[in-house]
Parts: sequence; C-alpha cells; structure tokens
Amino acid sequence: MDNTTQDNALSTRSGFVAILGRPNAGKSTLLNHLLGERIALVSHKANATRKQLQVIVPYAPMKAQIVFVDTPGIHHKERLLNQYMLAQSLKAISDCDLALYLAPISDELSYYEHFLSLSGGLPHLLVLSKIDTCSKEQLLAKIAQYQAYAKDFLALLPISVKKGFDRELILKNIATHLPYAPFFYEDNILSPTALKEIYKEMIRESLFENLSDEIPYEADVIVDTCKEDVKMDRIYARVIVEKESQKAMVVGKGGSSIKRIGKLARQKIALFSTKQVFLRLDVEVHRGWSKQKDMLKKIGYDFV
Repeated sequence: MDNTTQDNALSTRSGFVAILGRPNAGKSTLLNHLLGERIALVSHKANATRKQLQVIVPYAPMKAQIVFVDTPGIHHKERLLNQYMLAQSLKAISDCDLALYLAPISDELSYYEHFLSLSGGLPHLLVLSKIDTCSKEQLLAKIAQYQAYAKDFLALLPISVKKGFDRELILKNIATHLPYAPFFYEDNILSPTALKEIYKEMIRESLFENLSDEIPYEADVIVDTCKEDVKMDRIYARVIVEKESQKAMVVGKGGSSIKRIGKLARQKIALFSTKQVFLRLDVEVHRGWSKQKDMLKKIGYDFV
C-alpha cells in the first residue's frame, strides 16, 4: 500500500496552520474568534505578539484537528528582539502544513508580495480582512488586484471580524487542505502551550492596555511561579523594564498603576481559568534587556 492509499485510509485530518501577516494586521484577534476563547494577546499596537502561540480548534464535520500557530508580524528591524520575532514567523512558515495570510483591506499589495518571497511556496488561504472599513466598490477593486496572484493562493476569503464572519467557512476551507493524519492532541486540550506562557501573555496584554505607547515595547514579563490548586491559581511574576523612569511609570503614584495592571490581568486570567486568581507583580529594571541574548533567554525567548 503506497503512502497516498495509507493516508486516505485514515478518517481524520490534522495539521499545523500558521497565521501570518504584517505587524498589527489583526492575526491574534482572528485567532481568538476562530477559537471562541480569548487566549492570544490582542493590542492595537504593532508587534504585540513576540512568540509563537499554538491553539487547537476542532472541526467536527470533517473530523479535523486544526493546530493554529499565532506568529509575530513579518517585518525587518535591527533590534535583537525583532530579529527573534521574525525568526519565529519564518519558523512557522517552514514547519506548518498550511497558512492563513491576513491582509487588511487597506494594505498595499507589497506586503503580500513580500510574504510570497519568503513563503517557499507554502500553501495558504488569503484572508482579506477589515472589509467593513471600505465600500463594495473598493472591496471589488482590491479583490481584482489580488486575482493577479490567484495561482499562489488556495482561496481568497473576505471577512470582517468586527461585523462577524462565517467561522465555519474558514474552518472548512482549512480542513479541506489538511493531510489525513491522526490527531496530535487529546480532544480536551485547548493549547499545548504551557499555562505559564498563556498567563504571561495575559499580563503583557494588561501592560499594553494600561501604559503609554513606548513603555510596553521596553517591558516584558517573567512568570516565576504558577501554583495550580482546585479553586485558585497563585501566580508570582515580574515586570521587566529598561529604565528607572519606566519602573516609576509602571508602578505609578502610590502603586496605582501596577495595581490597575494587576487587577486587569487577574480578571483576564480568571475568565480563562474559571478559578480564583492570586497574582503578585513586582517590577525590576534590567538595562538593555531587549538587546542581550542571555537576558532574552532568561525571559523565555528560545534563541538557538
């Protein structure tokens, strides 16, 4: 029996699907809507996502298990952390079976052309997003522009996350192109990503939502301990910044800012875990942490 016959003899499909696009294209927002849970970091600021995050979405009508891989935006910058982020996206391109390339309606085609130059022929669905921000005529004109690349994508799917979209249609299109294979994970697993990493991202999201534009890019989070009990998760974490002045802003007058950040983070974590949450947040200064490979490794960025 050849490999094709063996594959078709299986009744299930399974595969890894990278969500790709430029920074701030809305990749994490789309992922959360496909999952039905708020797990990926969402921010209106570019480059919020720094590492890959895997989440599992079943598609029962086709007996499929889709393992989505959320990635940082495809971009080029000189900073060491930005180089790591690009490497994460390129790794997803090389490792995954399929991709969703997210192209906001306002994007120039050059972003998509850049992706094609990096993709190595990775099969992908082109998702044209934020179509609620344009007229019908503008939408048709943009679709016509992308049709010049019809040989490169499997399908073009216009959507608006804000107004709602056909989730089933996207999942069906993905599942159709996945290989026949056994499921990688048990049915009840939401994400193979460690719980500490998920909680870290929720704390980082709280930083983005509570601080001025420049601070979150100079800050990160280390979760030192995560103790899981039946009724409560106890989390001890540190916010890392590069300057004393940034620490003062994160802490706030009388601790007002860090209390606000902690409260929001607890709410996010509790909504996800469905348990009570104890969270202790400390703030430390590590000058130039984003430019030091050893420090980046300590924070959790797995340079090779």
